[in-house]
Amino acid sequence: MDLVLHIWRQAGPTDKGSFVRYEAKDISDHASFLEMLDILNERLTERGEEPIAIDSDCREGICGMCGVVIDRLPHGPQHGAATCQLHMRHFKDGDEIWIEPWRARAFPVVKDLVVDRYAFDRIMQAGGFVSVRTSAPQDANAILIPKEKADLAMDAAACIGCGACVAACPNASAMLFVSAKVSQLGLLPQGQPERRERVLRMLGRHDEEGFGMCSNYGECHAACPAEISLDFIARLNRDMFGAVATAVEL
Repeated sequence: MDLVLHIWRQAGPTDKGSFVRYEAKDISDHASFLEMLDILNERLTERGEEPIAIDSDCREGICGMCGVVIDRLPHGPQHGAATCQLHMRHFKDGDEIWIEPWRARAFPVVKDLVVDRYAFDRIMQAGGFVSVRTSAPQDANAILIPKEKADLAMDAAACIGCGACVAACPNASAMLFVSAKVSQLGLLPQGQPERRERVLRMLGRHDEEGFGMCSNYGECHAACPAEISLDFIARLNRDMFGAVATAVEL
């Protein structure tokens, strides 16, 4: 298939960016979206032009590195999939495709389609951990966990931290990401001692990084490749109110 690509090019964080038009000819519909960009970059290199900068790593929908906005949709038109899992069979011959980076103050553009997502790492450093003793490990069944809670914790842990929720939200909120990480730990017995402190620290860091507030639009869930449920945001709010009430009592 032959495609016309409009790709955001930006030399650096302080440089002015713009869309640049490229023609991608003879692209197989079996190729992945990232493979299509690889082919384009090879052709640009052969012509002596600078290739397009884009993040990717595992290319299996696990690492969360590959996210871009495709035709105004974070990760593109395939529901429940990351950009690296999107294949060209979802497009038609002659399509014009617009490709740009995540748009959020907390995710500044590094170059072209690459953004700085270290804000997520700093949120995790603020409270996304449990303090446990490093002595001999306990038996697997020493701490009993109800299956319902274990399943919910696994659902929350499915978040790959790609930032699509931020890119999709009109407020550039990261509440779906934070709620998944808070719930992942707060649902398990090992995460209980720091449960209230964790939610306040992670939410505080979320606000410091410049993410917006949640208005329950639901766009985050629609764009999430792991389909993280909005129920985790409700759980986060309950934990937050409990943490604030406890702090007031103290």
